[in-house]
Parts: sequence; structure tokens; C-alpha cells
Amino acid sequence: MEDKDLQKLIEDISISYFNRPFLHTASFNHRLKTTGGRYLTSTSNIQINKKYYDALGMDELVGIIKHELCHYHLHIQGKGYKHRDRDFRVLLKEVGAPRFCTPIHTEEPKPKTFRIYECIDCRHLYKRVRRVNTTKYRCGKCRGKLREIKKHVDIQR
Repeated sequence: MEDKDLQKLIEDISISYFNRPFLHTASFNHRLKTTGGRYLTSTSNIQINKKYYDALGMDELVGIIKHELCHYHLHIQGKGYKHRDRDFRVLLKEVGAPRFCTPIHTEEPKPKTFRIYECIDCRHLYKRVRRVNTTKYRCGKCRGKLREIKKHVDIQR
């Protein structure tokens, strides 16, 4: 599915469920990570996360579109279009739109890599995510020099 197909689908859903036309632009946004879609109040455009269509299919996509169209039509009419507004919740129930989209897990989180530094004088260990400049920084206990012992991969987050 491409942007022009999405535009046509949103226009059709808008007419059939809301009895109002969708007069703005709809597109896929590949940078969306945690949301199924986004309604932009400044431009009145709708952006949809293509990963949801790829992973969960057309039914989930239609639900996301209905949700975003609820934001769109209420905002255009000057009514409460935010999630907490009563108008929004009532319209969601009327058209059968989900309040939240189904979560998808596209990729597993990478294991966290730590660097372990040791004080040369007092043998105190420091576990850091970011690299430490050992020529600039010293031990916080005895002011001794630091040296990197090893990189350690921590599986648990």
C-alpha cells in the first residue's frame, strides 16, 4: 500500500463512518515508533505508521484510521478532540474506533554494553555506559588514575 492508496482509504472511511469528507493529506510516516498514527493539528493532516499495517493487517489499520479521523473531525468542528475530552470518547464509541492501538514489538532491544574502569591505586570499580576520558578524569575516592578493564555486555535491562 502506498500513500495514494492510504489517502483513498481514509477518504472512503471518512464518508462511510462520519458522513463528512476528509479534505487534507494522509501519508505513511516511517519514523513513528510507538504510535499507530498521528493527527497534526497545525496542518490537519494525518500520518499513519506503516509498521502496524505490515504487522497486524487491514483491520488494525482501519481502527487506527477511525481513531485519527475522530481527532480530525472534532478539531475541524471546534469540539473537544483530545483523548481526555468527552466529545472524543463519545465519537470513538459511535464509530467503533479503538482508544488505543494494539502494541507491536518490531525488534528486540539490544543488550546494553557497559565499560568497566578500575582505579590503579585503590582498585575501586566504575561501571559506565559512556566512555570515560581516562586522561581527564580521576578516581572519586582517592584521586588515582583510571584504566579501562573491559567492555561488559549486560543482557538484563
